[in-house]
Amino acid sequence: MSGAAAPTPQRPLTGGCLCGAVRYEVTGPFISSSYCHCTRCQRRTGAAASANARVAPGDFRLLSGAEALRTFRPEDGAPKVFCSLCGSAVFSGDLDKDAPLGLRLGGVDGDPGVRPQYRQFVEFAAAWEAIPDDGLPRYAGRPPE
Repeated sequence: MSGAAAPTPQRPLTGGCLCGAVRYEVTGPFISSSYCHCTRCQRRTGAAASANARVAPGDFRLLSGAEALRTFRPEDGAPKVFCSLCGSAVFSGDLDKDAPLGLRLGGVDGDPGVRPQYRQFVEFAAAWEAIPDDGLPRYAGRPPE
């Protein structure tokens, strides 16, 4: 964890997409955070890994830009939600379900107050970028529950 205080309803953490059309706030502490090295995250972000934080459904609120959001729904994974105007990956999950969302840390304004705690799907890591020796636990697939 960092020195930043966890978000609260009185001090929400804000974020959004690159063009600013989509804005959101987080009003509670993140459940967990991780790097995902799966091929889907590589292709979705154009990077070797995706830094994400899980947020409880009641702690995420979309402030603006609902009309700009589009969703890719893979057959075997969570929906991937992005801004149709700038292409920014915003979160994974479904706002209509009572389940945590996977928020993309790159879209958060400032310090999210959480640091990635593990690396998942490392068996699919990009050959062109070594995983850093950062001491985080590594899992070939999903981490154990």
